[in-house]
Amino acid sequence: MTLPPNTRSIVVCVSDSKPAKPQSLFKTIATWYCSQWKAIVAEFVAMVFLMSFGCMSGIPLEGFDVLPPLQGPLGFGLTVMMNIQIFGHLSGAYMNPFVAIIACIFGKISIVLTIIYIIIECLGSIVGYAIVMSVSSYDMVENEVCLTLPHARINEYQTLGVEIILSAALSLLNCALWDPQYAARQDSAAIKFGLSIIVLSIAGGHLTGASMNPARTLGPAFWNGRWDAHWVYWVGPMVGGILPAIFYKYVWLKISEIETVENEQSANEVKDK
Repeated sequence: MTLPPNTRSIVVCVSDSKPAKPQSLFKTIATWYCSQWKAIVAEFVAMVFLMSFGCMSGIPLEGFDVLPPLQGPLGFGLTVMMNIQIFGHLSGAYMNPFVAIIACIFGKISIVLTIIYIIIECLGSIVGYAIVMSVSSYDMVENEVCLTLPHARINEYQTLGVEIILSAALSLLNCALWDPQYAARQDSAAIKFGLSIIVLSIAGGHLTGASMNPARTLGPAFWNGRWDAHWVYWVGPMVGGILPAIFYKYVWLKISEIETVENEQSANEVKDK
């Protein structure tokens, strides 16, 4: 017997009104990971490259009693440029915990992804420095290669001040490039970042090592067992990086641009749910 049209429609209506079965926590996490794993892996590899190539450039050359002063800044700056070119479209190539945080502030990534980025950046730093130690014939630990330590003539608070200033400049560079008004001028972003890292490293390298990056300092400190003034290299970049980003967002961005940033941030948060 076939159902009359009216009865059939009622049955369909009842069937469609059943509540959807909620996803399990495991399935929710698996779904999220499937959409983000490429970015996570890219960010990890970018950090490994940064530490590997950057610290290799800090190994003294044979025949030189003193490392050429521009070798380290050029090594790190050009590695940053290379990484942004390779990984920028995959993960953002932030390679720095405070940069990941301000990317979240500007709506580029979600809070969950920010936390994961910070963790894998720290792990990438440890792994990257370990790779250099394993392939180099030079004793990295005995000679404290690639460690960021305060100059003997400045104290921890002066070191903190230098790191805040350097990190503030790097933070404002990121904010300027993320400014919607700058959206049409992104082609040379990798070059701009690379050259800026070189300039900042030349300016502060002889004073503090010009870390500007807690994860970059963590790897060498971990393997060398040197934690001198280590707190400075976390507090300095975090304060110097985050506060200027907040200032830029709420003072220099236009109201309509702030709304755009916040909409992007909301969209990223929805992806995590």
